Amino acid sequence: MRTPMFGSFSSSFTNIGSSSSWFELYATFSTFMMLLRTAINDLIPLKLRTFIISKLQSFFTNYQPNNQVSLQIDQYWDGTTNNLFYAAKEYLPTKISTTYKSLKVGKLSKHNNIVIAFDGKQTVVDKFENIKVKWNLVEKSNNDEENGFVLSFDEKHRDKVMEKYLPHVLSTYEAIKDGHKTLKIHSMQSGPWKQSDLNHPASFDSLALEPDLKKAIIDDLDRFLRRKNLYKKVGKPWKRGYLLYGPPGTGKSSLIAAMAKYLKFDVYDLDLSSVHSNSQLMRAMRETSNRSIIVFEDIDCNSEVLDRSKPDKFANLDSDSDLIDKVTMPKRFTLSGLLNYMDGLWSSCGEERILIFTTNHKDKVDSALLRPGRMDMHIHLSFLKAKAFRILASNYLDIEEHHQPLLEQIDELLEKVEVTPAVVAEYLLRNEDPDVALKEIVKFLQELDIPKVIVDEE
Repeated sequence: MRTPMFGSFSSSFTNIGSSSSWFELYATFSTFMMLLRTAINDLIPLKLRTFIISKLQSFFTNYQPNNQVSLQIDQYWDGTTNNLFYAAKEYLPTKISTTYKSLKVGKLSKHNNIVIAFDGKQTVVDKFENIKVKWNLVEKSNNDEENGFVLSFDEKHRDKVMEKYLPHVLSTYEAIKDGHKTLKIHSMQSGPWKQSDLNHPASFDSLALEPDLKKAIIDDLDRFLRRKNLYKKVGKPWKRGYLLYGPPGTGKSSLIAAMAKYLKFDVYDLDLSSVHSNSQLMRAMRETSNRSIIVFEDIDCNSEVLDRSKPDKFANLDSDSDLIDKVTMPKRFTLSGLLNYMDGLWSSCGEERILIFTTNHKDKVDSALLRPGRMDMHIHLSFLKAKAFRILASNYLDIEEHHQPLLEQIDELLEKVEVTPAVVAEYLLRNEDPDVALKEIVKFLQELDIPKVIVDEE
């Protein structure tokens, strides 16, 4: 026997025709749903209802057609950090559209702007080379710590996702990381490396270098960065060596800082006088990171790298021989140990490294250290000339057209005298008025004796 409610519903359904019949059907169905919801609320406990609803939501959310592939990207892989997880975490906020309603935002001490994070409450859809992929966040059941992403896509795109899309996510992550990276400078006098922020303000825009030399350095750095496959093909370690030489005050430290800022590389500043054995050198080098600049300053001050053709206390012995390394001084630092790190078997420790050696006296350095493959590019930082001075003056002063006669006079004087950028920069700092500052420089240059070399102290 049918109840009146169900009988009414059945009767209305079988007599559909006029608009009044449709309204009667709607009213009957609404009444039925209200009674059903009331019955469910009264008969089914809250916890059970919540469990059933969550299961239904999970089913419809995670349901995928048979042609869909899912990739699980966990936060850890066999106990070690999974870089792809962190790449996805940084990459996804760049792909969130204006229709995305749920985000995490915050202000971090090392970021100038508000940062956006993916909270996982909605699916993020990304398009790459005409394929569509979907990202979902997987959370741990016991807490809010995120532990993985699920990437889903059509099975026919599997090869493109694996070979192109995921590398694209990783490369985008590296670019984002470089943009946010706080450069570090590491120093080692005795004991382990100690680091601090690299806050040197120098950049290629501010360097008082001859424009042609500056361009040559930048081009060489760019060429090095894009030639990873070539280095691998020819069997060479992915390293590049530079020698910066010239009088003190010509901008060697500023150039290193500018190179680090341009490449987004950390700097390791190694004082060779603090290295007492080849094994200590090797240990220090193993502790440096990839994508870094390793600086050996003032190498002419270390007796082991001086020209072996000149007499010294080991003049009768070959510094590469077993007699020195194994008998005479078995634990000391030697030139052969340094050469071995640069292009010998030790050179396999790390890649994408820049090695920079500085010296005030290139002629004192052993020729074995200077050859290509060890110091590939020799950069002579010399005395200040006209084009470099224009850059320096522009950085310090608001140069205008009416200053041109003074600038031309300074250009002529710089061709006759030898003065370092550091000395001229000091004169530029003394006066804020460009006219006064330029006149003081003219007076200073005129007073110089032509043979005299003006350099600042180390």
